[in-house]
Amino acid sequence: MKKCLALMLTGVMAMSLLTACGKDNAAETTGDAVAEETETESQEEESAEAEDASAENAETESAGEEDGSTDADVASGVLSDGVLTVGTNAEFPPFEYVGDDGEPDGFDVALIKAIGEKLGVEVRVENMEFEALVAAIGNKIDVAIAGMTITEERQKVVDFSDPYYDALQYVIVPEGSAIASMDDLAGKNIGVQLGTTGDFIASDDVEGANVSQYNKGVDAVNDLINGKVDCVIIDKNPAQVFAEKFEGQVTAVDGAQFGFEVEKYAIAIPKGDTALADQINAALKELKDDGTFDELVSQYIEN
Repeated sequence: MKKCLALMLTGVMAMSLLTACGKDNAAETTGDAVAEETETESQEEESAEAEDASAENAETESAGEEDGSTDADVASGVLSDGVLTVGTNAEFPPFEYVGDDGEPDGFDVALIKAIGEKLGVEVRVENMEFEALVAAIGNKIDVAIAGMTITEERQKVVDFSDPYYDALQYVIVPEGSAIASMDDLAGKNIGVQLGTTGDFIASDDVEGANVSQYNKGVDAVNDLINGKVDCVIIDKNPAQVFAEKFEGQVTAVDGAQFGFEVEKYAIAIPKGDTALADQINAALKELKDDGTFDELVSQYIEN
């Protein structure tokens, strides 16, 4: 009887120990699960925050790209090295020509140097063929100023500053010539400077014209004097310069008689560079407001 009671007591104690151990293990398992769940939630929250931050940064960068207003573009750009490299064609007096010192001079050259002074940069002028200027922008040169007319064709490749000068094509004819209207140009041998508005008019608008293209306007005028062409179509101011230079040999006829329209000269700049355009336009406005622009017109064009 005592043995039975002892055995029963031992069994009860064993069951109690097993039950206690089971509770402890369950508590540990539950604690581990809660800890893992908490850690997972924390990781998910951190991941979500990182994604939000990344999306916000991407959105900010995208906005900067869309409006072109990144700090680098505004602060540096073409002018970041302190030099503005300008292309011109020094064969178009009085806007550009080779001065006594052998360097490009003229109204356009003086104007872009004045703009450079306003912008606080050094201006370096490269003398090039007119036809090569547009393709060189953004590569060999930063901008171009060369009595260049704003046209839809050029605007496909480059942007332009605000216009700074209104111009009209003239027709240079031999002294005593009967050429006086658009109809008179039909079928004529016409000299032009390659890539200029005169070139476009003669090639596209004059019926039956035989067009001779020259890199220099003066070469076209020389061939006119020598009887190789019947007339030369070129901008008003160069036409007047050549008529004065070769007085008694040629006459410059107002383009209004031929139905030519007024054109607008502007500075050609890299496509999409709004920061540079804004800076150049602001400097150009200052020069007009403070009288410098009118002084250059008087010095180079009116005189």
